[in-house]
Formats: sequence, structure tokens, C-alpha cells
Amino acid sequence: MEAALYEPGAGFFAAGRGAGRAGRDFVTSPEVGSLFGACVARALDGCWHAQGAPDPFVVVEAGAGNGRLARDVLRARPECMPALHYVLVERAAAPRDVQRDRLELEPADEALGPFARESRDDAPVPISGTGPVCVALDELPALELTGVVFANELLDNLPFGIAEADAAGWREIRVGLDADGALVELHVPAEPDDCAALDALTGDLGVPTGARLPIPRGLDAWLGACGRMLRRGTLIVVDYVADVAELLDRGTGAGGWLRTYHEHRGGGSPLDEPGARDITADVAREQLLRAARRAGFRAVTDVSQAEWLAELGIDELVEAGRRTWHERAHVGDLDALAGRSRVVEARALTEQPGLGAHRVLTFSR
Repeated sequence: MEAALYEPGAGFFAAGRGAGRAGRDFVTSPEVGSLFGACVARALDGCWHAQGAPDPFVVVEAGAGNGRLARDVLRARPECMPALHYVLVERAAAPRDVQRDRLELEPADEALGPFARESRDDAPVPISGTGPVCVALDELPALELTGVVFANELLDNLPFGIAEADAAGWREIRVGLDADGALVELHVPAEPDDCAALDALTGDLGVPTGARLPIPRGLDAWLGACGRMLRRGTLIVVDYVADVAELLDRGTGAGGWLRTYHEHRGGGSPLDEPGARDITADVAREQLLRAARRAGFRAVTDVSQAEWLAELGIDELVEAGRRTWHERAHVGDLDALAGRSRVVEARALTEQPGLGAHRVLTFSR
């Protein structure tokens, strides 16, 4: 999965595939339109006020893709904007190239700066009021900070292993080559630590032989890195999330928790044409909460995206857009058209099943 998605020059995301409409593979909330970014801007303002309006206010968007969400957040002109230092983290080079066209990016060392000294012997202090500052990185910053980490549909693409139940316990499904060089499944004994975690996870669920669950190696590593970086603040994740019992019930077949996408359609087996399709999985809620606790985070909320957007005032934003359309429809300018589109965008963002069914989990530390 790591190679199929991120291998330079060959991986799915490295080759510039991913979110978008025509000629792309799937649609995420930022691709629906600017309304999602306007709501995220409100969420960031809430975090900023809750943290005492720090300056600089560092926001790390993990899995930032082509920078569309960051651009829409800035266009919404949040209250925190004069203090905002927005760090876009994206592993793949192709979408990072697009970020440069959409945003004015500063050198990476500006993420927490600029700094000044009042005298030669004083410790440097950040200069206030310099926001917005946007920087782009290919991995989480290797420093401690106070602020917000936001990740929209990132966790489902973090590489995971697959465990399968058998009569003796658990075995891991790995990938090998057959005599003709085709990718095939290999069954090996699962690692003892993975077995213990899976047993604790399934408890009295009565796991049938052949049932499969993810081994959340990428999730564990990513949350651990967030815990080392975010000294104090808020972590917000938006993704496909389901209870372990549901994952067991659905399995990994058609409509199951393990899926691939190519050109807005299901892409078949993850072993077919590696690098040509997205590989994604529902996140097991229990595994997410366990990894977050181990990284030092405390769970605060767990709501659907529809509920989260309602709390952020999406209806108010839609009504404002409707008024703009009525006032400026005779002009037909960009403001008028954007106002009219908000009704359609809100429906797409809150529809269930659909994007509105995504879960939004908030953690603090």
C-alpha cells in the first residue's frame, strides 16, 4: 500500500491522481466548493479563541493535497487570519506543485516565525500580526507547537496491514509474487503484539474464521507523530469511521471496509495494477481512540460531518449566499454565482449516505 500510493513517480498520489471531478478519481469535501473551507475557517476561529487567541496561531493541515482547502479557508477571512500560520503537509510532489499556483508560499522556516530580539541577550520572540503565512512541507514539522492539526480524509489512506482470523487465532495477509510475477496474498503468523491488540479489540464479538480486520500501523505512527509535535491544542480528523463490529459484519468484499477507487468507480482488487488506483479503508473507531490515547490525546467529540457543519453555522452561510444571489443575480458576477452554488454545496456536504456521514472526531491535549 505504501508503494502503490506514494512511490515517487509511480504511486497513485505521486502520479498526481486523487481528489477532483473530471479526469480524477474521487470527490472530497473541499472539491465540492468553497463552503467547506468557510466552515473549517469557523472551526479554526473557535479553536483560536479557546486557546486564548495566540499569535502565531499554527494550523497544520495533514494530507493537504493540492491546497484547495487552505485557499478556501483564507478566502473566508477568519478572525484568526492576522495570527494564522498555515502549514500544508503533503507527501506527494505532484499536488505540492499545484499548491504553489493556488497559494503564496513562504520558506518553511517561517512556519513559526518571524522572530526578533529586543536586545542581543534576549531570547527571540515571535513577531505578532504577520499572518496569514503559508508554508508547505512533505512531512509533519519536527518541532513542538501549540495550535491545531486538521486532517480531512487522510487516515483512510495511511498504510495498514490486514489480519485474518483462523482457528488458531490471527494470521497476517502479506503480499508476494507468484511464479508468473503477479501479486498474490501470503498468509503468515501475525505478530504477538498485533494478536494481543486484535483480541482486546474484538473481545466477545465472536469473530468467525476468515473474518478480516485492519492492523493500523500507519494510523498508530501518524498519531504518535502528532502527539510529539502538538504540545497543546486540538486535533480534528474527518474520515470514514466505523465500529469494529460493523467492519467484521461488512468484510472486505464488495461494499466492505477495504476499497479501491479509479475514475469515480470501484477499482477492484488492491493487488491489481498497483499505482493506478486509490487504496482506502474505513477507520476502526476503537483503533483510532486507542492510538489517540497512547499519543496523549483526549477524545472530545464524535459527530457526523452533517452535525459538525450544522454546529458551525452552515445554514447561516447558505442563507447569506442565497441573499447575495438575489441581490446580485442581475449582475451575474462571481459573488452572485458563488452565493447560488452554496445551496447545492451544502446538500452535497451534509447528504447521508455520502459526505455528510463522515465522522468528525475532535481531540485535545
